[in-house]
Amino acid sequence: MKKMKTYVRTLPLVIASLLVLGSVATFAQRKFMMLRAVRPEVKVMLSAAVERDDARVPVEKASIVKSGEVLDWTITSTNDGNAPAHDYKTVGEIPAGTEFVTGSATADGGATVTYSIDRGKTFSEKPMIDQRQTDGSTKKVQAPVSMYTQVRYEWADALEQNGKLVATYKVRLR
Repeated sequence: MKKMKTYVRTLPLVIASLLVLGSVATFAQRKFMMLRAVRPEVKVMLSAAVERDDARVPVEKASIVKSGEVLDWTITSTNDGNAPAHDYKTVGEIPAGTEFVTGSATADGGATVTYSIDRGKTFSEKPMIDQRQTDGSTKKVQAPVSMYTQVRYEWADALEQNGKLVATYKVRLR
């Protein structure tokens, strides 16, 4: 009989404790969901088209791409989140066996365009290399576009909620 009284007395205390813990957990979960919900969610889509006979043919329909043909790459970034994406950057690969087409990089919103010649370790508006001179010395010269491995676009302004940015560049098949 004494044990039953102990359970009867502690049962309300246990229930009250569970209700308090449950309320704290629910509040924490709501707080987490609120924090999680307020953030950018950038989706990136890459597409390519082959310049052929004064037309653009989607690469998936082009079957074979021949040496000398130009591929137009398009990187489309959309922010489906509910907060701006600050310091947004995107990088396009320059595939092996292709060469970047000088002056072809364009982007919405006044992006700064930089290039890499070392697979993305460093980027520069004008990548430089050491060139050996006839007298044995070395001189810094601008790298040829045939050495470019990546092109990076950086926007000073944020990619706003529901915003979209498009960046393009061209490469020629060797």
